[in-house]
Amino acid sequence: MKTECRACKIKSKAAKTLTEEEIDRLSVNCALVNFRRGEPLIRQGTLSTNVVYLRKGLAKIHIAGPYYEQIVRIVKAPSYMALPTTFGDKINQYSVTVIEDSEACFIDVNTFRYLLSKNPAFSYEIMIELCKNELENFCRCANRTQKQIRGKMADMLIEMSGHIYQSDTFSLPVSQEEIGNLIDSSRESVNRVLNEFERDGILNISGRTITLLNKKSLSMISANG
Repeated sequence: MKTECRACKIKSKAAKTLTEEEIDRLSVNCALVNFRRGEPLIRQGTLSTNVVYLRKGLAKIHIAGPYYEQIVRIVKAPSYMALPTTFGDKINQYSVTVIEDSEACFIDVNTFRYLLSKNPAFSYEIMIELCKNELENFCRCANRTQKQIRGKMADMLIEMSGHIYQSDTFSLPVSQEEIGNLIDSSRESVNRVLNEFERDGILNISGRTITLLNKKSLSMISANG
């Protein structure tokens, strides 16, 4: 479905820097697509012809390793996808799957590159997003390799509550097995730690719904690793 970018209320900071002429060019070369939970947004190993702007929803980035599929991170809209491919390669180096019903804008890659070359403010905002993502990935890498399971679970719950859902009560968008994959642990360890946190009065569990009861304790567990 074609989208009218001028009327969009979920513009990125980068898109807000575009001139009217550039916005019109973007509209002509952009398509809005709806996705249901579990549908692929980007497939690893396929030719990249678009930059993807996740407009609404939630997605997981995952990459095929030598032995199994690794979940790298969970991304909340609004956010750009496939930027590294846009600058560095023609082949998608990772997959993206939506984990909640989502909306995404597919922007023709040549149009995106044109905007980067013509609008310095647009380029600056895209560079800021790339740098921010890289720093977050460095921190995640250090935490995943150096923290124990309780610290990694605390980090994940704090991010879900703060950054992703902005609420102390939220429904986990992925299974315990996927959480284990995300934090480099087993499903059994994830289940055990969640039960420990519940027993200690840190949270309450009802199916997939988590309610954080003691965020101070959770922050201490995160800090101590």
